[in-house]
Amino acid sequence: MSQKQMKEAFVSNHNGTSVLEITEGLCLPALCILCRGLLIIVSQHLCCSSHTWRTRFFIDFAFLIVPLVTTLTIFASFVLLEYLIVIIFGAGLLYETYCRRTCYARMPVGKILEKFLKISIESEYIPAISCFRVINSAFTAVAILAVDFPLFPRRFAKTELYGTGAMDFGVGGFIFGTAMVCPEVRRKYTKGSRLYLTKSLYSVWPLVFLGVGRLVIIKSIGYQEHLTEYGVHWNFFFTLIVVKLITSLLLIIFPLNKSWIVAISITVFYQLALDFTPLKRLILYGSDGSGTRVGLLNANREGISSTLGYVAIHMAGVQTGSYVLKKRSHIKDWIKVACCILLTAIGFFISLYIVQVNVEVASRRMANLAFCIWIVASCLILLSSLLLGDIILNFAKFLIKGATVPCSWKIIQSPAANRKYSESLVSEAERKEPTLCLITAMNRNQLIFFLLSNVTTGLVNLLVDTLHSSTLWALFVLNLYMFTNCLVIYVLHLQDKTVKFW
Repeated sequence: MSQKQMKEAFVSNHNGTSVLEITEGLCLPALCILCRGLLIIVSQHLCCSSHTWRTRFFIDFAFLIVPLVTTLTIFASFVLLEYLIVIIFGAGLLYETYCRRTCYARMPVGKILEKFLKISIESEYIPAISCFRVINSAFTAVAILAVDFPLFPRRFAKTELYGTGAMDFGVGGFIFGTAMVCPEVRRKYTKGSRLYLTKSLYSVWPLVFLGVGRLVIIKSIGYQEHLTEYGVHWNFFFTLIVVKLITSLLLIIFPLNKSWIVAISITVFYQLALDFTPLKRLILYGSDGSGTRVGLLNANREGISSTLGYVAIHMAGVQTGSYVLKKRSHIKDWIKVACCILLTAIGFFISLYIVQVNVEVASRRMANLAFCIWIVASCLILLSSLLLGDIILNFAKFLIKGATVPCSWKIIQSPAANRKYSESLVSEAERKEPTLCLITAMNRNQLIFFLLSNVTTGLVNLLVDTLHSSTLWALFVLNLYMFTNCLVIYVLHLQDKTVKFW
């Protein structure tokens, strides 16, 4: 076989892994982000001088990117050990913060918790959503290159027919994360505006350009492709275009708070069509039943048909975003929100088990009912983990006067008895504190990070024999690749540059 055929065979015909293993790996970054915040608080207390941008970049890279690389490679079979290490480290930092607290030093922990539950926080910005989007982007960036190396477990690769692989989460997670902050959720467009649909149409032109550009480049250089992922011509950007257009129309017709009904209706009717019409046979085996790729529909049948599932995922993300972005100020309200989302996620996982046993196993190629439930459940449990982590982080900040952590809620009000302290919480240091934060940088230029990751992945594959790389060499290349991508995005952020196409 040629090198291209060998690489295509290397990433094809896999059956995935368990939902539990993927969920374990997905929630680990939430704990790492919590530990990173606690470390920043402790270091601020021990060292009066603030961190330089280089120090903060290395801290963020070490806590966000390196664990993702190791979890998807050498520590793939030791995720529970990673959890144990991170939990012990985090508990130690939290205990250190409590012992060194500068506020309520002589007060028992029960009373401190009572006072903490009375505080208010800045709720205009939800850091957990930014963290969610960045974790998904970083995970995708690591996976798209790591999958070409032997040290990447094959069970994490995209599944061929049925099953759940870690890489199957990428597109669904991206769409869900984008939906949570879409213009409709943020009330950027007024309902009934004549310009609404025009703006939606205009906003997809960069995606058209990127989709066509990627298609032309891939075909012209003969780059390896996983044919059953989207088809011959279809790609991720075309899926985003169709999803954006369909959901824009749906959100004109249906109110935001009914998005969950739309999502359920689409997935149920789509699943019924798969079960009781020839649609499933067409998607899996083509119109002739032998896998033909003749004709535009046959050539791109996976990409075209799966958009319905992604539309449902988008609508579920809209419903989640509209719930999470409701104005709340008290920390008690956010604890209730985090617990509600966590319970909903557990409910979805139970539903997933029932559907996979009685209806059909999850299939990325079809984006069927089980697949949509799995994506939404995974997104919700990650989001709830991030919300709970940020609440714990705010408790640590509550104990240390003047503590600041980038990409975390700001405490804006304390109990009345401590008004002077409450005013100092949003201190001049916090206002002056530049957002020396990799999470903020990646969230700011998410599309550029994704494009840069795709370009550098292609360059690495053209320059390096990934199939025969040793473990140490593969780890070095992966970390260097992520370091380069993150540094470029970080420097853009330091220069206060936001690259937009519209």
